[in-house]
Amino acid sequence: MSLTYVIPDVHGRFDLLSEALHRVHAHAAGNGGTLVMLGDYVDKGPDSNKVIARLRRGMPEGWTFLPLKGNHDAMMAAALSDPAKMNHWLERGGDTALQSYGSEPSAIPAADIAWLGALPLTHVDAHRIYVHAGLDPDVAIDAQPETTLLWKRYPKGDAAGFEGRHIVHGHNAFAGGPELYEGRTNLDTQAWRTGRLVTGVFDDAAPAGPVDFIVVQGTPQSR
Repeated sequence: MSLTYVIPDVHGRFDLLSEALHRVHAHAAGNGGTLVMLGDYVDKGPDSNKVIARLRRGMPEGWTFLPLKGNHDAMMAAALSDPAKMNHWLERGGDTALQSYGSEPSAIPAADIAWLGALPLTHVDAHRIYVHAGLDPDVAIDAQPETTLLWKRYPKGDAAGFEGRHIVHGHNAFAGGPELYEGRTNLDTQAWRTGRLVTGVFDDAAPAGPVDFIVVQGTPQSR
């Protein structure tokens, strides 16, 4: 069985990411697969620098690794390229990301900024669309605005997919999640605060939602 593993918003929780990757490897039992990251690697949690360093190393042979961009990743890249956007980022959790590098913007490697800025916004396979936030059902997939892909909020109970494909996303934090609907799966369980990170496991040969979950329960964080 060919599987796709999907890890949602990590937000600087290197501890949770490390354990999730370990458990994904164990679940795959040496067979590899596809790993999609849904973005928001930085801000709020304590170790944005370590998260980026780990993700930039990629995955071992046998894996297809697809890290997507989240709105916090976009804010960080924008702030470090344009000082006028710095306060906007810092006020939304960027202060912790900056602290992880030593509190000075100049200490953040240019390669980390470039990596964040160049991340793709979507991944599409035979049955699903993977995206950080969501899609506008009235707009073709290749015409979706970046703001929609990074910032959309689905109304509670919205079960629609997109043009026959199941949508897999994060962004909309729900501590009691994941949220499972006929047409979409929201994996964001606000892991940076709850300490609970849920990886969705999807069968590449079958449509619809996840066939399994890998749950990491770490230490909650208050802020």
